[in-house]
Amino acid sequence: MCSFLVAAAVLVIVPHRAAAQDGAGAVFAMTNAASNNQINAYTRREDGLLEFSAAFPTGGNGSGGTVDPLHSQGSLTLSADHRLLFAVNAGSGTVTAFAVDGASISLLDTEPTGGSMPTSVTQAGHLVYVLNAGGNGSVSGFRILGNGHLSPIKDSTHNLSGSATGPTDVIFSPNRQFLIVPESATNKIDVFRVFPNGTLSNPMVTDSAGAKPFAAVFAPRGALIVGNVSNTVSNTISSYQLNWNGSLHNISNALPTDGMATCWDGPLCIHSQCRQFDTLWNTGFYAGDVGAGSGRLFGFRIAGKQRNVAVIAFRIPFLSERNAGHAMQSAQWWL
Repeated sequence: MCSFLVAAAVLVIVPHRAAAQDGAGAVFAMTNAASNNQINAYTRREDGLLEFSAAFPTGGNGSGGTVDPLHSQGSLTLSADHRLLFAVNAGSGTVTAFAVDGASISLLDTEPTGGSMPTSVTQAGHLVYVLNAGGNGSVSGFRILGNGHLSPIKDSTHNLSGSATGPTDVIFSPNRQFLIVPESATNKIDVFRVFPNGTLSNPMVTDSAGAKPFAAVFAPRGALIVGNVSNTVSNTISSYQLNWNGSLHNISNALPTDGMATCWDGPLCIHSQCRQFDTLWNTGFYAGDVGAGSGRLFGFRIAGKQRNVAVIAFRIPFLSERNAGHAMQSAQWWL
């Protein structure tokens, strides 16, 4: 289980449009307040220091609570072009869309999510899908209109694999043809095909290679990387190949992270933007934030290919703050 202060429960980092010239950027954090959920905006200076800018109401209510109340990843999501920001309002069952301009955002629309307790949102192109964690769990789709408003897609709400699923994340596949939903309560991973009209297939359900799958992300070469959570033993990380029919083929089973309560996984740096530690960056480098259990970052190198997908091959037991900060600052990327 992840442990955060509510005010820092969810955050997103985005470069300013002038970032190429001044190195500045912005960070957005959602309060998840039970009354008047808000987005706190911060400007990020070139040296990485943050300065509070303003607070922006979402038009909805969060769930409240202080110890990982949403139990999810992706409840605050930036669009791929950095022009839109999407936030879930777990207490009011809605999703909000903002327009982004540097460290300033303006509310465009707030829509019901078709279920209870939305906890995660993902976007690709003109499509947005929200994960509803309440009840047995479901996903619902929206189309982004020209003015940034969200239009619910008819018949797009779909249940997950069964009852009491405990879903924690929803993401698009790189080709935008599938949605991935880890179910931490059932130890399963759901894969939905996204049809051209925005509706979804029945889920293709795969048993997770690790206990309590929590956070999912795709590596640059196409492998699905899933961080698995444990409250009693070391957490693990697994990799899969996503097949054309929505089935998952396990590549790396469940590698220990040597930490507890994984709260996040994702690419630290990908492609040619990274210049430090080239032997790591050229194949992708991933880390799990295990702050609740040990307050440390654990890195995994992606190496080799198996059926044209990346494979986790090495475990870097500890990525120091100094080395990580130096690498990210040199590449103008930040954790």
